[in-house]
Amino acid sequence: MIAVAGEARADLVPAGDGLLRVAPGGSSMNVAVGLARLEVPVRMLARIADDLLGRRLRSHLQRNGVDLSRVATAAEPTSLAIVDARPDGDATYDFRIAGTADRQWSDFELIGAVDGEVVAVHAGSTAMVTPPGARPLRRLLARARSGATISYDPDCRPGLMEAPEAVLPRVHEVLAVSDIVKVSARDLAWLTPGRTPSDVLADWLHRGPVLAVVTLGARGVVAGTAAGSAPVWRPAVPVTVVDTIGAGDAFSAGLLAGLHRRGLLGADRRRGLATLPALALADLLDEAALVAAVACTRPGADPPTAAELATVELTQPV
Repeated sequence: MIAVAGEARADLVPAGDGLLRVAPGGSSMNVAVGLARLEVPVRMLARIADDLLGRRLRSHLQRNGVDLSRVATAAEPTSLAIVDARPDGDATYDFRIAGTADRQWSDFELIGAVDGEVVAVHAGSTAMVTPPGARPLRRLLARARSGATISYDPDCRPGLMEAPEAVLPRVHEVLAVSDIVKVSARDLAWLTPGRTPSDVLADWLHRGPVLAVVTLGARGVVAGTAAGSAPVWRPAVPVTVVDTIGAGDAFSAGLLAGLHRRGLLGADRRRGLATLPALALADLLDEAALVAAVACTRPGADPPTAAELATVELTQPV
């Protein structure tokens, strides 16, 4: 089982004619749903309010087969994001998060959260760098690393975070206990302006992770391993983009699902992950890119199922 820790949020997304509809969102919840749809056992670690929006989020997770046994019922209200998709499909966000449930984690709420058959823990976005809940979550990852693979996606939200020079040291702190990091080129441009993705990739592989992946949007994806030589680049999957909401989360779900199928998750598999051959890494990246590409063909955070992926026939250039 994979445990996913972080935010569960309600999104107001475009519904046509200037209207908005309520949709489940939040980076962590998107990854959990993506994994469940890819038939990977997954547990959600989230604080979800017992309000109208929170009940919708719980129902969405339950319908998709996500384990909610470690979800904490929060007294605070559900966080909200108003989302707009630009003509190129890219998304902009306007958040309503002051005093909401996502950021209020305590160490007590996380006791036993990764007990049992958890082989990996994925976390990311604002939950890992924003007080007061960030420190309990970072301590959870540090504890979990003795038995599980730790996966991290910074998934930066500049409107919700402090200046990049304040956020980057906290990102480095999470990297120190992570095995996998997946980050977008856009996040890197904000966090580390003036540095190339390849430069940051090499740097971050010396900070803890044994597998680092940088998604480049329409330019594809590049990745490297701690024991590898040259980085592996793969092209993007050509699709007609409706919007990119949740695309990065779909990629993370695809990547973790691929590693799960190959038996490469768990603390005892760390060396196998670090020494992943280039051809095997390329296959993993192609699979994850396909999951993200299909998610981009429909509105909102709506990752594909394993059955849907089996019917997709796309030819990628070699």
